[in-house]
Amino acid sequence: MTVIERFLRYVQIDTQSDPESLTCPSTEKQKSLGKVLVEELLAMGVSDAHLDEHGYVYATLPSNTTKKVPVICFCSHMDTSPDCSGKDVEPIVHKNYNGKNIVLPKTTDGQKVILTPKDHPDLLNQLGNDIITADGTTLLGADNKTGVAEIMNAVHHLIRNPELKHGAIRILFTPDEEIGRGVDKADMKKLAADFGYTIDGESRGHIEDETFSADGVTITINGFSTHPGFAKGKMQSAIKIASEIIDTLPKKRLSPETTEKKEGFIHPTSVNGTIEKMILKFIIRDFSESGLKKYESFLKNHTKKILKKYKKCSFEFQVQEQYRNMKNILKKHPQVVEYALEAINRSGIKAIRSSIRGGTDGSRLSYMGLPCPNIFAGEHAFHSKQEWVSVQDMQKAVETIVNLCTIWEEKS
Repeated sequence: MTVIERFLRYVQIDTQSDPESLTCPSTEKQKSLGKVLVEELLAMGVSDAHLDEHGYVYATLPSNTTKKVPVICFCSHMDTSPDCSGKDVEPIVHKNYNGKNIVLPKTTDGQKVILTPKDHPDLLNQLGNDIITADGTTLLGADNKTGVAEIMNAVHHLIRNPELKHGAIRILFTPDEEIGRGVDKADMKKLAADFGYTIDGESRGHIEDETFSADGVTITINGFSTHPGFAKGKMQSAIKIASEIIDTLPKKRLSPETTEKKEGFIHPTSVNGTIEKMILKFIIRDFSESGLKKYESFLKNHTKKILKKYKKCSFEFQVQEQYRNMKNILKKHPQVVEYALEAINRSGIKAIRSSIRGGTDGSRLSYMGLPCPNIFAGEHAFHSKQEWVSVQDMQKAVETIVNLCTIWEEKS
């Protein structure tokens, strides 16, 4: 199969993860794709390919060189976002893109999905290329089944071309990345890799060696409830206090919708509860840990200020570490990024070093002992019905992976 044939097959398997589930994987259906991948790897001759109880796929392409080469891992995630349905995906290939709007054929609630160059500027870099979308009723699953398909095709290419020398290559496909648990159960001892690359980036040619640092904050508001018919001067509603906390946050700064580039933010993600108790969840993001602490201190002091007006009420403020900027680890191993830049350039495209306003499995893997930048997969408009990918960008990602394997061998 070509990388495109693999991708079109994979996206039709529903692998949506579930943040409310306590299991790993969070949805059993993620294992359906894992089983397909293991079957394909075994058919290629990758004899140790297997799916573990937690939904992780592990496999090894043995070294074919006499050199001592560091063990390199390529990683992508199998799940799709809970933000948009990934069931019954019908992929469409729009051949020879001409620069005009792409109108998807099906509607949800009468609303047409239209991809425009204005909303998706990278489409103008795709003239003459073939664009894959869903039909307008689901996401596509390019995030991150592009990366899965690209790794699979790169492995197949290396097996069929033994003259391309490489060291041992580890393959890791993870569940639940979209809900922040992608490497919770990853067996690093079994993986036994020295360096890694996630294939989960956006535009052609990009390598991302810096991510947000991330924390989660939970604020619990303890209100004072009474019968509403006799509440005058007594009731202090946790619902209204929670609303006030959110409503009085800065409107022109510190939010996702008002920040860009290296600016961090405070973002409420859920509000649940009753008059007596409300639970507010926030995500805090910045490229530095000092920035995280500053925003957390701001949010805590903001909450204290609001609660001073409600003498019968109290609050609890809990911070949970989520992930940290991979740059802190990668700068100790500069060759990991340098070889990736060279691999991209060898593919005939310009390598672009950039930062992610988000995180990847590689963020956490880097702190688990596997320095792991993120390489482009070609996916765009992820988590939405407008999701798309270019066939030609996927082919370049496969070339980049193959080049990386040979570069590590050449330079060892």
